[in-house]
Amino acid sequence: METQNNTIQFLGASGTVTGSKYLLTIDDFHLLIDCGLFQGLRDLRRRNWMEFPFPPDKIDAVILTHGHLDHTGYLPRLVKQGFHNPVYCTRPTADLTEIILKDSAKLQEEDAEQANRGGYSKHKPAVPLYDQKDVEQTIPLFKPVAVETFIELNKDIRFRYRKNAHIPGAAFVEIDIKGKRLVFSGDVGRPEDPMLIHRERPDKADYLFVESTYGDRIHPVEETEVVLKRIIDDTLSKHGPLFVSSFAVDRAQDFMFAIWKLKKENKIPDLPVYLDSPMGLDVSKIFLKYPDWLTLDPEVIEEVFDNVTVVKSIKQTLALAGDRSPKIVIAGSGMMNGGRILHYLEKQLGNSSATFILPGYQAEGTRGRQLSNGSSEIKLHGNYFLVRASIEHMHTMSSHADQQELLSWMSQIKNKPEQVFIIHGEPHPADALRVKIQDRFGWNVHIPNYMETVPLDL
Repeated sequence: METQNNTIQFLGASGTVTGSKYLLTIDDFHLLIDCGLFQGLRDLRRRNWMEFPFPPDKIDAVILTHGHLDHTGYLPRLVKQGFHNPVYCTRPTADLTEIILKDSAKLQEEDAEQANRGGYSKHKPAVPLYDQKDVEQTIPLFKPVAVETFIELNKDIRFRYRKNAHIPGAAFVEIDIKGKRLVFSGDVGRPEDPMLIHRERPDKADYLFVESTYGDRIHPVEETEVVLKRIIDDTLSKHGPLFVSSFAVDRAQDFMFAIWKLKKENKIPDLPVYLDSPMGLDVSKIFLKYPDWLTLDPEVIEEVFDNVTVVKSIKQTLALAGDRSPKIVIAGSGMMNGGRILHYLEKQLGNSSATFILPGYQAEGTRGRQLSNGSSEIKLHGNYFLVRASIEHMHTMSSHADQQELLSWMSQIKNKPEQVFIIHGEPHPADALRVKIQDRFGWNVHIPNYMETVPLDL
């Protein structure tokens, strides 16, 4: 078969960190690696509404690397356009993705309803990208498989998952095609995650697709507990509340663990801690369901969760949001573009005694990025709010590998790849990682553009 029939097309997370989608065409077989939603900048979000550039009903399978929205959130939209074949994933990813997609549909329905009620949408009427019915049609397509076990897709193609320590269920994917191996990194986790089993590393790759979220930097060496204790002490000195804008998957649990540990060691007072994220509660249950993905004993995890009061109603949320007394509230979403954290921003951004923590990466165009960059005001539901609260951006809790950790992750590849593709990164981090890979390994590196199609010699 001629080479030009074997291609990879970059349909997302190219020049940006969101919307991960890579269409692999091998002869007449079409395989989509990840199916993520674009987030952040308006021009990126508009891509979610565009017609999919390849007929969805012609895609033979989807392989998910993990359960985050920027890797799974487009699935119901794809199904709505005709996709009906298997969606392969690890078992924790199947559970997490179901939770995340239901939450995503619910938020989109609520946003559309609020926009119509408030009259601030340009669309008349505003409609959700997809709804709960679309999600219900998507979930039966999930096909959970074990890690470290090759799955045959046809006589020429097989793949397997290997643990990646990013979130429970996260894995990189090794795809063997006609004697050659393609490796898709997914999101590469940290070498020593406080809660997750340590990551595996690839030993062979003819084509390597590697993320570059933090391809231009090294994470701080300061310990998370030290940074968090300082922030808590500073907030208590002002007699104010602390609000953690947190991703519901893994990051909320990391914060719960770090706070529990500080309390256990008598390093901070026994402050009330609230989890205001319905999805965060459901995700926490998955931690207990899959102990083989964790380094902590289930008994410890249960004790961590028992230290937290779960907010169960919007009435409770509004009461907490208006309360200026010392406490810690962990609320979604992580980049402040939706979720319960918006209520706390509205009520507490103008409170100079309050503190907001931003955890990890904040994408372009999100409120989290604006606050991280020092914006003096942000827009919420059509209104502007002055920023008087303290803003703390914690980089120690990132679940993404930094530049050195990415290089270490790929350092055990024994052969020279025919091509390395740098994906899932903004332009500067991607280019910085490109230079480092070329200098250290002497490999051929390419940073693909959005919608670019590249032939593969298979």
